[in-house]
Amino acid sequence: MKFLGFCLMTFALLSVGAYATAINVDLGTADPFAVLAGTTVTNTGPSIVGGDLGISPGSAITGFPPGMVTGGTTHAMDAVALQAQNDLTTAYNFAAGEACGTDLTGQDLGGLTLTPGVYCFMSSAQLTGALILNSQGNPSSVFVFKIGSTLTTASASSVVVANGGEGDNVFWQVGSSAALGTTTAFAGNILALTSITLDTGADIGCGRALARNGAVTMDTNDVSINTTGCEASTSGGGGGGDVGGGGGGVGSSVPEPSTASLLLLIGAPGLLGLRKLKLRRLKLRKSKLARP
Repeated sequence: MKFLGFCLMTFALLSVGAYATAINVDLGTADPFAVLAGTTVTNTGPSIVGGDLGISPGSAITGFPPGMVTGGTTHAMDAVALQAQNDLTTAYNFAAGEACGTDLTGQDLGGLTLTPGVYCFMSSAQLTGALILNSQGNPSSVFVFKIGSTLTTASASSVVVANGGEGDNVFWQVGSSAALGTTTAFAGNILALTSITLDTGADIGCGRALARNGAVTMDTNDVSINTTGCEASTSGGGGGGDVGGGGGGVGSSVPEPSTASLLLLIGAPGLLGLRKLKLRRLKLRKSKLARP
């Protein structure tokens, strides 16, 4: 009977652990956008946007040319950009709601090697140097960074997605604004509540700069969703799914049950069943003792 109880509790804990991982964030119609802003997009120098460029509800896009949009379309305050912003808001809220796996508050991301999961900063996050994201040989592995306020990188910092992973499966949910320092080599999708600033030569080689309410400011940058190691996207697609689900909405996200819910659904019934078995055994023993 003790063994049965151990098995039930182990099953409950394993079920909870199975969900204590990052869930891919569905960008919806924001998926084809490499750059999306709420107020203005301002560029200086020969920047490259590898994907769609959009803005809504604002309409001001300046600096294109000399900036170039390759492999995509420019959407300024049109229905496409509006819907992309709506889907960005949904994606932002979904990422913000994912359960925190590891709290990194107060730690510099530089010099760390992280495995797939959800990482949280109660306030600001800083990257100085190289951050390695070890996908452990799984191209579907997901990294989610939940940042309470700002994301800042020092000059020449980098984010490296290693061991079979894809930058398209890395999500940076930023509670205010993000600023990438000069010549930063970044990877992943920045979902910022306010603004995103890319200093001179800062690139997002596999990911997106998506600002909900503020501006995206560029200076001789390359932001692309179509480089090697990125999920292939189709204009208007659902994005955000697992590998192979790229622009068609295949592999859409499934909400993660909370730990408490899992304990109630699995752990509590298991413990209740164990208690019933114990009571039944006790009654049987009493009935045997009562026999003449």
